[in-house]
Amino acid sequence: MTYTEDELRRQIVEIGCWVHQRGFVSGYDGNISSRLDNRRILSTPTAICKGMMAVDDLVICDYDGKKVSGRRNVTSEIAMHLLVYRRRPDVQAVVHCHPPTATGYAAAGIPLNKALISEVVLSFGCIPLAAYGTPGTPALSEALLPLVGSYDAILMANHGVVTYAPDLLRAYYKMETVEHFAKVSLVTELLGRQVLLSDAEVDKLLTARASYFGPGTPAVSRSTTCPVTEGTTAPESPVPGAHDGQHFWVSRAELEAMVAEAIEQKGK
Repeated sequence: MTYTEDELRRQIVEIGCWVHQRGFVSGYDGNISSRLDNRRILSTPTAICKGMMAVDDLVICDYDGKKVSGRRNVTSEIAMHLLVYRRRPDVQAVVHCHPPTATGYAAAGIPLNKALISEVVLSFGCIPLAAYGTPGTPALSEALLPLVGSYDAILMANHGVVTYAPDLLRAYYKMETVEHFAKVSLVTELLGRQVLLSDAEVDKLLTARASYFGPGTPAVSRSTTCPVTEGTTAPESPVPGAHDGQHFWVSRAELEAMVAEAIEQKGK
């Protein structure tokens, strides 16, 4: 579906309100953009609260990041958006935010790359972690460059998350999904147990992507670590007392008590 410039302006302003209301950004954080045509990008400006924008606050720039029109200045992170547009002809919109849970994973240096939720595997394959690059500098784009072609959402180390899609709404929905998955992943870690999908189950989901999202859906690059499956990892930090039919986990204190008891029994 093709949108007019006025429609895209209204969508960006509305999505700015959503990301602010949901706590995905604070202060002047984040940026949102959409292609207008093969020469121009419509983007949020620098130094503005995303929940308080008006349609005439938005800026139009060219594919070199130079302002074409608008009363405000272009976001300092426009190069990140331009990288995505150059590398992904299928992408029409980019959303960058700092959702707390997902950004927590990024700050901890942990990718969201485990096959825990079927819908996430279907939508993303996995959500990798890009190396740190200083915001507003070429280093940020350089860190994203190896990943943009294969994934639709990327954690940026010590920074935040970027998602992109064929339209603004889907780019925003991907941001919602990333944060939701980060919360689910964190819960499994707090519970001390993660049951991952198998290689075969993941392959079925990746094969089904085209039927779900239509012809032309980019294939997800499958690797041994993205997504991590049942066959490539074991449950981490299991809850003491948990079992899977073959293993039974106990705490260090319980193990020491069992060993002490065994030694005592042997000495009798």
